[in-house]
Amino acid sequence: MARNGSRTRLPLALALGAALSLVAPGAPLAQGAPPAGRAAPVFTTLPLTGAGGDPQTAVAQSQTSDQVSVTIGASIQSSLGPYGDPFGLRAYLAERGITYVLTYIGEGLGNVSGGLRRGATYGGRLDTSLDIDLERFVGWEGARFHTDFFQIHGHGMSRRFVNNLTTVSGIEALPSTRLFEAWLEQRFLGDRLSLKLGQISADTEFAIAQSAVVFLNAGFGWPNIGAVVLPSGGPIYPLATPAVRVKVVPSAELSFQAGLFNGNPAGTPPAGDETDPQRRNRDGLRFPTNDPPLMIAEAAYAYQSLFGTTGLPGTATLGAWHHFGRFDSPRLDSVGGRLLADPETSGVARRFRGDSGVYTILDQTLYREPGSEDQGASAFLRLSAVPGDRNLVDLYLDAGIAYRGLLPGRPNDTVGLGVIHSRIGPAARAFDRDAIRLGSGTGPIRSSETVVEATYQAEVVPGFTVQPDLQYVMRPGGGLPDAQGRRLRNATVLGLRATINY
Repeated sequence: MARNGSRTRLPLALALGAALSLVAPGAPLAQGAPPAGRAAPVFTTLPLTGAGGDPQTAVAQSQTSDQVSVTIGASIQSSLGPYGDPFGLRAYLAERGITYVLTYIGEGLGNVSGGLRRGATYGGRLDTSLDIDLERFVGWEGARFHTDFFQIHGHGMSRRFVNNLTTVSGIEALPSTRLFEAWLEQRFLGDRLSLKLGQISADTEFAIAQSAVVFLNAGFGWPNIGAVVLPSGGPIYPLATPAVRVKVVPSAELSFQAGLFNGNPAGTPPAGDETDPQRRNRDGLRFPTNDPPLMIAEAAYAYQSLFGTTGLPGTATLGAWHHFGRFDSPRLDSVGGRLLADPETSGVARRFRGDSGVYTILDQTLYREPGSEDQGASAFLRLSAVPGDRNLVDLYLDAGIAYRGLLPGRPNDTVGLGVIHSRIGPAARAFDRDAIRLGSGTGPIRSSETVVEATYQAEVVPGFTVQPDLQYVMRPGGGLPDAQGRRLRNATVLGLRATINY
């Protein structure tokens, strides 16, 4: 592979090179056809499918990810020789349109300072997914069935030790064995129109930044503003919900999609029931359909090159959502608009009809290694906003840069640096001030939470990666108080993840 020998390497590259000297270089990712039901990418230099099924425009999209939106092309099967497909069963099924993928993610995380308290956890997730091309299987033209199950175990770092808004790990959830997605997709007009119906998760196709999939923090997967303000966290991991999605692809560069989801993936609880949503829908088999719906719409344009450059593609995305339910005011009660912080108030929050949000994403390849099709640097910027009178968080921003193939001899490794900022809304901040003024609270006043993450994903062999990770959480929970009423100290979390894909 040709490289510019005069280009100065970063000090980080030297340190990582020493640390990884014992790890065998991985083979390049196989260049295969896109999965059934997804349009072939338009970029001849980027033949892979990107996260969420769009053309891959981020050259630094990582090898493995906890995000279920990512189509992982590498499998450890190629490293197992004759043991990779016992009895030829996998090949036999694939010839008939049946494919399956097993992905295990295991990680150890430790909070070494700040947050609620110091401590360490281990968590793991086994993802078993099945796809059936119904055209090859039974002759049903343009149809595909998909389902996947999770076996989640271990304990969560954010829940037990950090108490932050943006969950430290994208696999963190209560231990369970659950159905995640189960849907049928029908394609029409040469794959330019598709309809998907069934149990669907919004974070498999909506609001995805391809360059962000290398990071561990869950906020980089689905804009955390939705996970905080929507009922039960919204229709995202680990809770999918009955939904219908329609997608129109007028050209390989342009796509429009919209989805209508049941508005509470755990089902609306009875009044006064504060059971965790993951416990209300413990196995994913509840299939609620009677809750006020959530509607999401998105347009994406994948351009072949940034203005004034050559060979640097990117994707611009604009989306919006509206929930038809009712949402509580963080500050005012339901009787005459009195302050909830007032000890004399009713304690019942004022309810607003509906909630809406908008988001925009720019995902851009910045640099391509000379002579390489799939190595270089990509960056992303994602911004989301919601009304501040009925939401805890009213503004969300994340951004980052990833570089694939930074170290000589490590073509499939990816290094990333990202930042997440979640701003507490004006009504929630005003509640804190009211509580101090009226004597029902002692502070502090919440303001915002910011997370900085640095990570390095190293490919041991195709389909097997290890990933050291560092996260620094500033003002956990936006500035929540500890047991002494003081603001929680900034938290430092160290982690190591291993991912095996078969």
